[in-house]
Amino acid sequence: AMGKPLVSKFVTEGLQASVGHVLLRALNGEHTPSFELPLVKDGEQKAVVLLNATTRRGPNHEVIGVICVGQDITQINAMAAEQQRIADDLARLIDSANAPIFGVDPKGMVTEWNRKAAELLGYPKEDAIGKDMIISFIEPENRSSVEEILQKALAGSETSNYALSLMSKVGKRYTVLLNATTRRDAKGHITGVVGVGQDITQLNQVMADSKRIADDLTRLIETANAPIFGIDIAGKVSEWNAKASSLLGFSKEETIGKHLVSNFITEEFKDSVQDVLAAALSGKDTANFEFPLFTKHGKRKEILLNATARRGPDGEVTGVIGVGQDITRIREITSEQQRNADDLARLIDTANAPIFGVDLEGMVTEWNRKAADMLGYTKDETIGKAFVQNFIQPEDKTSVEEVIQRAMTGCETANFTLPLVSKMMKCYTVLLNATTRRDAKGKITGVVGVGQDITELNQVMAESKRVADDLMRLIETANAPIFGIDVQGKVTEWNAKASSLLGFPKSETMGKSLVGNFITEEFKESVSEVLQEALMGTETANFEFPLFTKSGERKAILLNATTRRGPDGEVTGVIGVGQDITQIREITSEHERIADDLSRLIETANAPIFGVDLNGMVTEWNRKAADMLGYTNEETMGKNLVQHFIQPENRDSVKRVLNRAMAGEEAANYELPLLSKSQ
Repeated sequence: AMGKPLVSKFVTEGLQASVGHVLLRALNGEHTPSFELPLVKDGEQKAVVLLNATTRRGPNHEVIGVICVGQDITQINAMAAEQQRIADDLARLIDSANAPIFGVDPKGMVTEWNRKAAELLGYPKEDAIGKDMIISFIEPENRSSVEEILQKALAGSETSNYALSLMSKVGKRYTVLLNATTRRDAKGHITGVVGVGQDITQLNQVMADSKRIADDLTRLIETANAPIFGIDIAGKVSEWNAKASSLLGFSKEETIGKHLVSNFITEEFKDSVQDVLAAALSGKDTANFEFPLFTKHGKRKEILLNATARRGPDGEVTGVIGVGQDITRIREITSEQQRNADDLARLIDTANAPIFGVDLEGMVTEWNRKAADMLGYTKDETIGKAFVQNFIQPEDKTSVEEVIQRAMTGCETANFTLPLVSKMMKCYTVLLNATTRRDAKGKITGVVGVGQDITELNQVMAESKRVADDLMRLIETANAPIFGIDVQGKVTEWNAKASSLLGFPKSETMGKSLVGNFITEEFKESVSEVLQEALMGTETANFEFPLFTKSGERKAILLNATTRRGPDGEVTGVIGVGQDITQIREITSEHERIADDLSRLIETANAPIFGVDLNGMVTEWNRKAADMLGYTNEETMGKNLVQHFIQPENRDSVKRVLNRAMAGEEAANYELPLLSKSQ
């Protein structure tokens, strides 16, 4: 470096002119101020030096050069730049933060007021700076407590999470959760207070709504007209509503904290119920699970259960809520209907009269033993074949086809004389009743023909499907249609099941009058009465009425209407939990139709038919029996058949036949001598 030109060799090109000027002034004896000089090596800045250029003089005071004394300020500059960046970041953070921030000096005058504070309260920064914070922006009732907070912070004691009520310029009230922090200068002296807030107005509203919903849910569970229980993850009872108590006889105090399966489920069903609850605890809900519960007094109750996972605020499973429906009565009806169905199947197959059935195409669908014995064609040889084409003589085909076609239009025929020829060419004459066959909706599905020797036909019932009732997934996720109304009768709840069942999405129902828009004229008055009673606090269970879907399909609904109450116990509306029993009603209609068919068949049959109960007392006595023997229905009902209407010499054998039949051993073709009233 020695002897080389300083400026051109060691100063960057951009600074050569200014550095040269400073050195020239120093060589002229002028005083020069300090200046910053970046030092560069191989094109890269290595350091920044704060340089003083001082004139150097000889012994005669003549200028002989310049002495430059420098100080490496590279790190100082870096620290200053970093501090400036932090200061800028802090200023931007305060101003752009999504939380209201204000600052006051020791006198309580506003020194900081960020955009969020301005946006929230409506006062721009220029209107706030320099104003007394407490006098200008705090409501009178809160001033003393806020003054205390600020004074504590000015004394170095900071405050966290202080709920501060603020009123905006336009009169809107906000709740801010405030942290008051002491502000200090570089020497640690207190220079004021910075308050960083969090607008929790909406959060408070949400929390209030959540509490209201929780209260609603608690009341709904407790007052619902369906048994509801809850368990925790250990399987112990955590919910047991009033309906469960009244239905099963165990009070809430007797159940809470006890293991549900171990204490209240019978051995036969413990495994299956435990599986359902375990599945729900793993997040898999179960709908329409049927199992029995026994009351405190040992009475069996059939329950249709929906088991739904119960979750905590973070979505973790905390237990199970089970919403049940007491279907004991429905199951009793179903059992009776099944018994009747079995009776009818045996009656058709074992009747001492030929019975056949055809579908709408004239193909054989029924062919009993007597028809097989009489005509020589087995059931397998006839099912699915054209009845008229294969089993009716040519000369009779037209008339038989006419009778069947009339029955298929609903016009039944009684006592039609039908010649039949067996497989072995033996001729038979059958006195036939042709009856229209219909499904549960009344649609004609075929014809049943009953010949002369027809035994009692009992009412038949196809297998009933279980009644589906979802009181919950409470409100939206329940597997049952649930709706809610306010005190004006307008829809406030309409869950997914209601939407899928009726075809009306939630958006089309909310805010509309339930009765005015979704109930038919025929039932508006009765449904309105039920809802009004619930609004008066009188709840209704198992109220049946129809709803029509968006496409016009009729749905039969079994309704539980429960009063909905606010936090103070005031009635705020009604929650209706429904059960779609359309299919059950269709099945019932089918059974009633079959019962009517059976009644007509027994009464109009061209053969004497009687029935007795387990004590041998007459329970059936048709017209043909009355015509033949001369005893009217009134003269025979309730009397002992053997003692009153069988000759003494035949009584023992007849009694044996009846006893065997009562034991399940039926008899066919038993010849019975009978004497009429006039003999």
